[in-house]
Amino acid sequence: MSGKPRLTYLNGRGRMEPIRWLLAAAGVEFEEVYLETKEQYDKLIKDGFLLFEQVPLVEIDGMKMVQTRAILSYIAGKYNLYGKDLKERALIDMYVEGIADLMQMILMFPFSPPDAKEKNLDSIKERATNRYFPVFEKVLKQHGQDFLVGNKFSWADVQLMEAILAVEEKIPAVLSGFPKLQVFKTKMSNMPTIKKFLQPGSPRKPPPDAHYVETVLKVFKK
Repeated sequence: MSGKPRLTYLNGRGRMEPIRWLLAAAGVEFEEVYLETKEQYDKLIKDGFLLFEQVPLVEIDGMKMVQTRAILSYIAGKYNLYGKDLKERALIDMYVEGIADLMQMILMFPFSPPDAKEKNLDSIKERATNRYFPVFEKVLKQHGQDFLVGNKFSWADVQLMEAILAVEEKIPAVLSGFPKLQVFKTKMSNMPTIKKFLQPGSPRKPPPDAHYVETVLKVFKK
C-alpha cells in the first residue's frame, strides 16, 4: 500500500463522486480500482471486503470502509472539514443531507427510460430552483459569509459545489436567480484544491454516458 486512500468503484461518477470531490478538496491524492465485470464485484463480496455487499469501497487508515455517508463523515472529520463543534456539525449534516436528496435525482437520471427523461429533467429543475438552491441562497445572504457554516470551508461547501455543477450541466441557467450562489460558485472554483480538481486530467469523472450505464447494469446485475 502506498498510504494513499484506495477507492474501488466503477469508472464513473455514481456514489463515489462525492468522495472523490471531498478527498480532492482536502488536497488528498488517492488511487482508484475500477470494476468492469460482475466477477470482480462478486469476488469483493466473497473475500469479505464489502460489509453490506455494496460499493463504494474506500480503503483508508487500515479500514475497509463502505456506505457513502460513513466514508464522507470520516474524511470530513479527518481533514477538519466538519465544523468546530456539535452545533456546526449538525448544520453541516442537515445541508449535506438536503444536497444528497437533490443529487439522488441526478444520480438516477441516466437510468431513466427515454420517454421519462424530459419529465425527470423538469423535476430536477423544479426541485433545484424551488426547494434546494433557495435554502442555500438564504443561508449565505443571512449570515453574509463566504461559506455555509461558521465562515470556514467545510464538507457542506464541497457537496454544494458538486451539486451546482451537476445541475448546471443539465440546466445551464439554473443559477440565474441566485446571485449569492453565483458568487459562491466563483469563489469555490478558485480555491486551489478545487481548481485543480476541475482541470482536465483530474480524477473528476465526466457526466455518465451510455457506456457507463451499460457497465453499471452489467456489474450489478442480479
